Amino acid sequence: MPVDGTGQDPIGEDARLTELGARLKAAKQTEKIRTGTLRQGPDKGYRQGSRVLAELIAGPVGGGLIGWLFDSWFGTSPWLLLVFVFLGFAAAIWNIVKISGQRAE
Repeated sequence: MPVDGTGQDPIGEDARLTELGARLKAAKQTEKIRTGTLRQGPDKGYRQGSRVLAELIAGPVGGGLIGWLFDSWFGTSPWLLLVFVFLGFAAAIWNIVKISGQRAE
């Protein structure tokens, strides 16, 4: 190495290494997109829509099953079935409100 101070940091001076670092970063980003570990914008909306649909189906159906079971045990048909279907629907709406308030990732 020269004594005058030039060439003290050969890695920092080499533009090829800087360019290689940028190319590696771009390649990693492309690989994340290709393998699905980095999601694009439309996928988030699709996932939220699927969750909303699942809540709208599962809430009233689950409540209806519980209400039907309680009605068969207590002999109160169809009152507990109706109450639990409406409770399931209310729970589904509550969960949908929480889902819609989530920040996009």
